[in-house]
Order: sequence, then structure tokens, then C-alpha cells
Amino acid sequence: MPDIPAVPAHWRFPARPASARRARHAVTESLPHVHRRHLGDNLGLLTSELVTNALRHGACREDEDLIELVLWPADGHYWLAVSDPGAGKPVLAHPDADSENGRGLILVDHLAAAWTVRPRPTCGTSVIAGLSFQQGG
Repeated sequence: MPDIPAVPAHWRFPARPASARRARHAVTESLPHVHRRHLGDNLGLLTSELVTNALRHGACREDEDLIELVLWPADGHYWLAVSDPGAGKPVLAHPDADSENGRGLILVDHLAAAWTVRPRPTCGTSVIAGLSFQQGG
């Protein structure tokens, strides 16, 4: 009989600034204690950056749009997908020293073992990033 995989953790948050903090807390608290002390800070930062990007660039209607998060363990990583209803595709920027924005995906690129952007089947975009169980340990 095959191993039955864990059910992914799933959240939906309104497209409001306070949702970045709520999402970060929900994701880090969902980690098993054995992984929380090694991954909690980096996964929290990854969550904050991806949710903030989704709020700034993917959500249009604060009172109607939702930011969706899914977290699941697979292949020695915790994978986080942050989805928004926007059609835009985030790209890694190279801001100059005076730029006030544009560094979120640089942090994601630095923290994540791998990351990608995928269109959602119905509408919107998902950014998926993975952290190794051994990262930070």
C-alpha cells in the first residue's frame, strides 16, 4: 500500500495589509516543532515577502480579493504557494541602491532552494517556493 501524503495546510486571507502578518504567523505556527526552530524565521520571511507582493501587485479589490496560501512537505522541502487573482507575472528585479522597492523577490531567491511562478488554472498567479528541511539547521 502506498504512503498517504500529508494534507496540505491551506489559508485564505483578505487582500489587506494586516494579512501579511496573519499569514506569516499561521504558516510558521503550522510547522511541526522539530522544523519550526530551523525553518520558522526563513519561512516567515518568505511568507511575508510573497504575501506582500501578492497584495501590492496581484490584488485589485481590497474588500473582495483573497490571497491564498498552501503549505505542504514533499521531497525534503516545505513548499509554499502564494496565489492572488492578478494576471501579472512577478520577475526578479535588480534595483539600484537608491530604489525603495524591488527587493522582495531577491530575498525569495536567496532564501528558497527553488521558486517559480505559475498561472492558476482558472485565474490569477501562484508563486511557489521551497525551503529544505535542513536549511538553517
